[in-house]
Amino acid sequence: MKASDIMTSPVITVQAHTPVREIAALLLEHRISAVPVLDGARLAGMVSEADLLHRHEIGTEEARRGPAWLRWLSGANSASDYVRAHAVHASDVMTREVFSAEADVDLGEIVALMERRNVRRVPIVRGAELVGIVSRADVVRAVVAKQGSAATESPGDEAIRARVAAELEGQPWWRAPYSSVQVRDGVVHYLGLIDTEEQRSAARVAAENVPGVRGVEDHRFTMYDVPSMV
Repeated sequence: MKASDIMTSPVITVQAHTPVREIAALLLEHRISAVPVLDGARLAGMVSEADLLHRHEIGTEEARRGPAWLRWLSGANSASDYVRAHAVHASDVMTREVFSAEADVDLGEIVALMERRNVRRVPIVRGAELVGIVSRADVVRAVVAKQGSAATESPGDEAIRARVAAELEGQPWWRAPYSSVQVRDGVVHYLGLIDTEEQRSAARVAAENVPGVRGVEDHRFTMYDVPSMV
């Protein structure tokens, strides 16, 4: 799945000179948590709800600055804080370090970028043009859509068994010589031995993700629970 498959497009944007008051109204009107800032056609930054938390209009400016002694210890730039708390235009409150990605980038790379940079959204570009945005909410919606489409499939038992086996085959925790998979009436049955209960849980999850599976029954023993033959 690519970024372009799940991105929100077209994107609501503002210009660098857009008043902060209009940006706040825009976030509320469209129920979004951030908006890209353009300088002409170029992506220049992002204004999020977090950028508007410490404002002089509502008396929260000091919450950012903290006590004088703490500002001195941390080396906080009070002039910079003043600008962000009192600024009129987007260019003065926006976050300038924005991590973007190309539209054909794999969704896994987008999620990795979100986690690595601790960001909630990634602007999507084609060359220099902003074409969309992928947020955490878009990723969650993709999960719902994918599971919903899978639920409509009704493959036969042999097709289910083949897909479960294919999923398990590449997993380092799957012990093929000691375990087997059978499917009857859409129910996956595991037979054999396992090393740990975590392997049992992983095998169950693998089966539950295959379309058409109606249930999972794991009949395997752990190595230390194998019934005595005497």
